[in-house]
Amino acid sequence: MSHEVGIWIEKASRQWYAKLTNFLDDIGFIQSASDHSLFTKKTTSSFTVLLVYVDDILLVGDNYDHINEVKRILNDNFKSKDLGQLSFFLGFEACRSKKGIHINQRKYALDILADTGMLAVKSCSTTTKKLSNSN
Repeated sequence: MSHEVGIWIEKASRQWYAKLTNFLDDIGFIQSASDHSLFTKKTTSSFTVLLVYVDDILLVGDNYDHINEVKRILNDNFKSKDLGQLSFFLGFEACRSKKGIHINQRKYALDILADTGMLAVKSCSTTTKKLSNSN
């Protein structure tokens, strides 16, 4: 029975994605040829990027009014919830500063160290030999 449920979820997910893709096309987003989960929309006053991963959507751009309009339209047409400013997405952490947004995988690295029991291990320096170009 769980196999049937998995197939239903997969079909529903594909149908949702197809509906979303068509909808984004209708409102002027262009789907990337090299990454089908990436959509962009460029106008004279804004550049907006929308990235879809399963049922998560990352929406970024250079115009808050356009971003808010896209969020409103998505919410009117799909069940959606605004999770606020980006902090984590697909294992990446987004940190803001005056210089911009910095992306890192600090939490992922710490989780690996914790899972392997190496979180409290002290670091040590190692020497590396510089490889010369023999050509």
